[in-house]
Amino acid sequence: MSIDVDRLRADTPGVMHCLHFNNAGAGLMPAPVLDAMTSHLRREAEIGGYEAGFEASAALDAVYDSVAALIGARRDEIALTENATVAWQMAFYSLRFEQGDRILTAQAEYAANFVAFLHMARRTGAVVEVVPNNEDGVLDTDALETMIDERVKLIAITWVPTNGGLVNPVAEVGRIARSRGVRYLVDACQAVGQMPVDVIEIGCDMLSATGRKFLRGPRGTGFLYVRRQILGELHPPVIDHFAAPWIEPQRYDLRDDARRFETWENNYAARLGLKVAVDYAMAVGLDAIRARCLALSAELRAALTAIPGVRLHDLGTDLAAIVSFTIDNRDPLAVNRRLFEARINVTTSRPAVTLLDSLARELPTLLRASPHYYNTSTEVEAFAKAIRQITSD
Repeated sequence: MSIDVDRLRADTPGVMHCLHFNNAGAGLMPAPVLDAMTSHLRREAEIGGYEAGFEASAALDAVYDSVAALIGARRDEIALTENATVAWQMAFYSLRFEQGDRILTAQAEYAANFVAFLHMARRTGAVVEVVPNNEDGVLDTDALETMIDERVKLIAITWVPTNGGLVNPVAEVGRIARSRGVRYLVDACQAVGQMPVDVIEIGCDMLSATGRKFLRGPRGTGFLYVRRQILGELHPPVIDHFAAPWIEPQRYDLRDDARRFETWENNYAARLGLKVAVDYAMAVGLDAIRARCLALSAELRAALTAIPGVRLHDLGTDLAAIVSFTIDNRDPLAVNRRLFEARINVTTSRPAVTLLDSLARELPTLLRASPHYYNTSTEVEAFAKAIRQITSD
């Protein structure tokens, strides 16, 4: 499937205002997403929040079908959350850990996840261990297999870490986890919307993601997948009467689907926007999106490599559309500000967000550019020209 870039850019109001290479932070929403949200907010203002929700009940219920289709799951395996952090935490803190239990994770793991591991270790006496990388900087699946014993209770990794362009081998990790009977949690925040995602192929028990990044949905949206077969062993860390209906004065019953990880109140306009974003990505085609993201990021890496004083800090051989770099003798925060003033959007990645990887590679604060399928080669050239100007000043 080919991508009609002109049509997609016509659907994207933001391209008229900026060169947006910050899709790993928050993608530019297409007009249909914005329209779905503002239309619902207008109805809330016109007839009331409860009434607008009732009016949109069929569309709101269909969000579960769209998300399930996006990742190859069943609708009863999907929970909708306020963001990916809540989704991930609801899964992680539903697991039971005891003294000596082992949690295995990756060297490039994201800070929010790693501090949760440490928190659990402090509370329960569990142990956090890091799987080493291979010579390409990718999680070493052979090493992972040798580390597993009966005390390993969880493997939890980020598929596409926050910087470095790295793509971890999630399906191979899944094969190992399944063969050894170990629970497996995948943070797919920067994979969903950038590449095809199939939870059956991955072999994960749980997967969390956000709407705001490559999926091009609104901020304040996320979702959690939990494999149907393990739902019964997971008790959410917090519940309300939606997750667990109050049956008798001294009894509640947890829902028998993944919505046991939700609460009653939510942002209906954002959920409707998420649905449209998911449907939009699937209409474009995830295989086509991945191919274009890879092509644009390859162009960007080549353009930056050709500029004296620019250093790339990417890892692995199968690179995602996240390009991390520094400029010799230039403060990355000042560069980021200067680009923003020129209406060019990137972001920075501090060492603390992937502390182990940063310490191992002695990384400073990095500039991070993340193109998406609606970007163009002309924008890559304009970006390289702006960086070249900065290096020469």
